[in-house]
Amino acid sequence: MIEPDSRDALVRYRMQQAKDTIEEAQLLFEHDKLRAAANRIYYGMFYALLALGNQFQFATSKHGQLIGWFNREFIKTRRIDRKYGKYLKEAFEVRSQGDYDAFIEFSKENIEARLERMREFIAAIELCIKGANPPMNNEEHDR
Repeated sequence: MIEPDSRDALVRYRMQQAKDTIEEAQLLFEHDKLRAAANRIYYGMFYALLALGNQFQFATSKHGQLIGWFNREFIKTRRIDRKYGKYLKEAFEVRSQGDYDAFIEFSKENIEARLERMREFIAAIELCIKGANPPMNNEEHDR
């Protein structure tokens, strides 16, 4: 178990890492490095999830375990709008395609939209960490 002071430092570090990754993804996007931008978009979200996990004393480096925990503890319980679960799933799939599939091309529009979702996701996770839940879209919440 991580001591509270160490945990707080780790949470801050991971959130800063997520925010720094927004800048990296933006630079890659601006230089038409769309596959690399897709990778950084996912990893920015992953770093934010690591921060959230640390805040709630859940530690793993395994992507599937962390995403499963997030879905179970925050999406299914509606502690956070489920659109963020969709954003994360899509980012993971796009990153995997870009990393492992041959002849994959991404459009600027697609990556630009994902970059905006990444910013929104990281902001929502930061609110969750600070103890506030982001506002829920009732229409989507009730589906």
